[in-house]
Amino acid sequence: MSVHNTRSDAGLTGEPIAVIGMSCRFPGAPDPEAYWRLLVTGQDAVTDMPAERAELGLGIEHGPAGKGAFLDGIDHFDPGFFHIPPREAALMDPQQRLVLELGWEALEQAGVVPADLRGGDTGIFLGATTGDYADLAHRAAEGSNVTHHSFTGLDRSLIAHRVSYVLGLRGPSLTVDAGQASSLVAVHMACQSLRNGESGVALAGGVELHLAPEKPALAQKLGGLSPDGRCHTFDARANGYVRGEGGAVVVLKPLRRALADGDHVHAVLRGSAVNNGGGAGLTVPHEDAQRDLLRRAHERAGTAPAEVGYVELHGTGSPVGDPVEAAALGAVLGSARPAGEPLRVGSVKTNIGHLGAAAGVAGLLKVVLSLTHGQLPPSLHYASPNPRIPLAELNLRVQDTVGDWPGEGERLAGVSSFGVGGTNCHVVVASAPEGTASNAGAEGAGDTEAGEAAVAAVSPSLRGDTLPWLVSGRSAAAVRAQAERLLTHLEGGTASAADIGLSLATTRTAFKHRAVVLGSGREELTAELAALAEGRRSATRISGTAEPRERVVFVFPGQGPQWTGMAGDLLDASDVFRARVEECATALAPHIDWDLEAVLRDTPGAASLERADVAQPALFAVMVSLAALWQSFGVEPDAVVGHGIGEISAAVVSGALSLEDGARVVALWSKAMSAVVGQGATLSVPLPVAEVTPRLSAWQDRLFVSSVDGPRLVTLSGDVEAVEALQAELVAEGVRARRVHTGLAPHRARMEVLREEVLGLLEPIRPRTPTLPMYSTGTGELVDGPVLDGTYWMSNLTGTVDFARTVRELAPGTDAFVEITPHPVLDMALRQITEDAGADAAIVGTLRRGEDGQRCFLTFLAQLNASGADVDWRPAFPADAAVVELPTYAFQRRGYWLEGLAATDATGIAAVAALQA
Repeated sequence: MSVHNTRSDAGLTGEPIAVIGMSCRFPGAPDPEAYWRLLVTGQDAVTDMPAERAELGLGIEHGPAGKGAFLDGIDHFDPGFFHIPPREAALMDPQQRLVLELGWEALEQAGVVPADLRGGDTGIFLGATTGDYADLAHRAAEGSNVTHHSFTGLDRSLIAHRVSYVLGLRGPSLTVDAGQASSLVAVHMACQSLRNGESGVALAGGVELHLAPEKPALAQKLGGLSPDGRCHTFDARANGYVRGEGGAVVVLKPLRRALADGDHVHAVLRGSAVNNGGGAGLTVPHEDAQRDLLRRAHERAGTAPAEVGYVELHGTGSPVGDPVEAAALGAVLGSARPAGEPLRVGSVKTNIGHLGAAAGVAGLLKVVLSLTHGQLPPSLHYASPNPRIPLAELNLRVQDTVGDWPGEGERLAGVSSFGVGGTNCHVVVASAPEGTASNAGAEGAGDTEAGEAAVAAVSPSLRGDTLPWLVSGRSAAAVRAQAERLLTHLEGGTASAADIGLSLATTRTAFKHRAVVLGSGREELTAELAALAEGRRSATRISGTAEPRERVVFVFPGQGPQWTGMAGDLLDASDVFRARVEECATALAPHIDWDLEAVLRDTPGAASLERADVAQPALFAVMVSLAALWQSFGVEPDAVVGHGIGEISAAVVSGALSLEDGARVVALWSKAMSAVVGQGATLSVPLPVAEVTPRLSAWQDRLFVSSVDGPRLVTLSGDVEAVEALQAELVAEGVRARRVHTGLAPHRARMEVLREEVLGLLEPIRPRTPTLPMYSTGTGELVDGPVLDGTYWMSNLTGTVDFARTVRELAPGTDAFVEITPHPVLDMALRQITEDAGADAAIVGTLRRGEDGQRCFLTFLAQLNASGADVDWRPAFPADAAVVELPTYAFQRRGYWLEGLAATDATGIAAVAALQA
C-alpha cells in the first residue's frame, strides 16, 4: 500500500452551513450585541487581574503575568435553572457551567425552543483545553472537594456531554482539544457532521477560563506573554500575546434547511479545512502548511481567493508567528487580488487577548457581526508595520480604523486559528443571502384536524386590539428580572407589539412561573410589563405557577349563558369562528325561519333570544364554534361533557352526531318545547341534593330535581307557583336560592307530553360512535357507540341531569375543564365538584356577558396557559407578524466555589514562585 500523499479535494465542496444563532461571554461583552459595541468602538478589555480572584483563592499576579482580559463573576451560576443541586454546582468546572448558559442563550438567540430539540440529532462540538478547576479541587484542603460529583464535574469531556445531557440531545457530543485552534476545529467538525447527515442541528464553540495560579508563569517561561500586556498584531512592537478568557457558541444548520424553516441567517460557512504543520517544530508555525490550508478551505467552499475581502487573523502578535501567517496569506489570498486592493486583515486578540481554546470562535463571531453590520472594526495597537512583514508586497493591509466592508455584493471573509503543536484551521464565511430575515409568523398556525375542512382553509389569526406578551421563568424573581430585561431591550427599539408578542410566544420556553400581560398596543403592554418588573399588581395581568396539564375536558353548559349580541364581535375577529358559525347556519337553515348571524350581531329586526326556538339553536352554534376557536389555539379536548342541551354541542364536537344531525336535534327539539313555554319555572338552590329532596314532598308532582350540578348546588323545575313558594321559604332561611329565567321546566316528567312529537322529529338522525370520548350526564357513563338517537334525547329532556356525578368521575384524571360558553354558568359547580373530589384541575371559561370577545377569550386562554396547559399562541397575532430578536434568559446567578480553597492558596503561590525562579 502506497503511503504517498494522494489527497484530492475533487467533489468535496459541501452544502453551505448557516449560522442561525450565537452567544458569547467575553471580557467587557456579555452578549453579541455588547461584543459588537466593544469591537466597533475600539475598546481594549485588558486589565490587571481582578481583586475577586484573590477572594476565590486564585492569588493575584503582578507584571505581565497579571495582565489579561478577564470575565467578571466566574464563580456565578444558576444551577436551579438546569436542575443541578447547589453542592454539585460547586464541584462543576466553571467552564461546564459557562457552556451550559451559552448553549441555552445561543438557542434562544436563534429563536429555537430547546425542548423542541430533545431526543433529536443535535450535535455538540466544543473546544476546551484546560482543566484548572480539577487542579484546584485536588489542591483544596483535606480533599473535601473530592466527592461522587467530582468525576462528572471536573472531567473535561463533560464540557460537551453535560450540554447534551441537560438538553436531551442525541447527536454527536465532543469536547475537542486541538490546542488554541480547538473552537474553530470544533466548528469545522460540526459542519462536517451536518453535511454528512449525522447531525440535523449543531452547537459549536469553545471555552477557556484561567483558574490555575501557575499557568501565567508557565506561559511566561515559554516566552509567549507580551511584557507590556498587549497584542501588537502585525506591528513592529509585536512581542507576544496577552491572556484572555471567555466562551462562545454558534448554532449551525444546513443553509437550505434554515431557509426552509424561516430561520434568521446571520452568515454562511461556505467551507473549511484543518491540517497540521507536522515536522516544522512543536511551537513554530509552518508557512507551507498554512498555504495548503487556505487553498483547501477555498476549494471546499467553492470560492475564489480573490473574492475574500477580509481575514480575521490568528494574529497573536508573536515575533515568529505573525510573519509566517502574513506570508501564507499573501501567497494565497493577497496575490489573487488586484494591485491596489489589498486584503484587509485584523485580530480580535488586540481587544480581548488570546482566549486559547475559545480564540477561534471569538474571531468567527467578530466576522459574523462584521458581515451583518457591513463594517470592519479596527485592529488595535497597530502603529507601524512589522519590518518582517512586507504588507505592500503581500498585498495586505491591517484594518486599523472602522471602515465599511470593501466591495459590493456578497461579502466573503476568512477566519484562521492555529494551535501550539501545529494544528491549523481556516473557515470561509459569507454574508447571509438577501432576504433571509426571519419570516416565521403566525400564518398557518394552529392547524388542527378537528376544525374540519372549511375551518382549516381559513386564517387562524384572531383579529382585535388586544395582544398578549408572555413572560416566564424558573422562579417568580426570574419572571420579574426577565420583564426588566425585556423593558431595557425595548428602549429605543422599533419592533411592533405584535412582533414582540409573537417572538415571546414562539421562541421562548414556557417555564413554571408564568405571566401574561394583555394590552391594546405597545404603550399599554410596556406599562404592564413595567408593573410586572416592579412587582406591582395589575388587573389585566394573568399570573400562575404552572403544573403539567395534559388532559383537558370541554364542558358545554345548558340553559342560561345566552345574551343579546353574544359572540357577535368574534364574527369579525376570527375567521375560524365565523366559518364554523356559517357551517352551523347552513345546517340549521332547513329547520328555522330566522337568520343566525343577525341574531348574534343583534341586528335590528332580528329574532329574539327570548324565544326558546331561537336561544337554544343560537347557543348551540356559538358553543360549537367556540370549541373550534379553542382548537385553533392548539387546545384539543381529551373528552367532552354537556349539561342539558349542552350535550348536543358536546355530541357534535365529539363526533357522536354530525353537525347536520346536531342542528336537527337542537332546532326541532327547541321548536317542540315552545309549546310548553310559560308552563314552568326553574330554581337554582345552593344546597346538597340530600337536603333539598325532602322539601319537595310538600309539592308532590309539582317540583322536581332538574339537575344535580354540584355537591352543594341543585337546580329544581316545576310549576311557577311551587317554585316561587319554595324560593320564598329558602330565602327566609338565608339560602340564596335564585330563579333561572328560561320560561321552561325541563328535565321533568311533565315534558313527557312532547315524547311522540320529539321522537318523530328526530327519527331521521343517524348517531355515530364518537371519535372523542363523550361522557353522558344523563347516564353518567361514557358514550361508547352510536346510541344518541331520538330516545336518548327524549330521556335528556325528561330525566334528571346528574352533572355532579359525571364530573366527579372525570375530575381525578382531568387537568383542566374549559367551559365552552358565551358566559360562565358552571364555574361554581365545577369548582365545588373538583374540590370535593380532591382534584387540582384548572377551570376557565371562554367569554363573558357584555365584554369584548377577543380580549375576554385571550384572558381565559392566558389563565389556562398560566396554569400549565399548552397553548399555541400564534393565532393571537396578525398573519404578517414576524419573529424579532429578544433578550435571552435572565439567569439568577449566585456564587458556587470549592470549599476551603483560599486556605490552601499557599500551595498555588508556592508553585508560581518555583516557576518564576
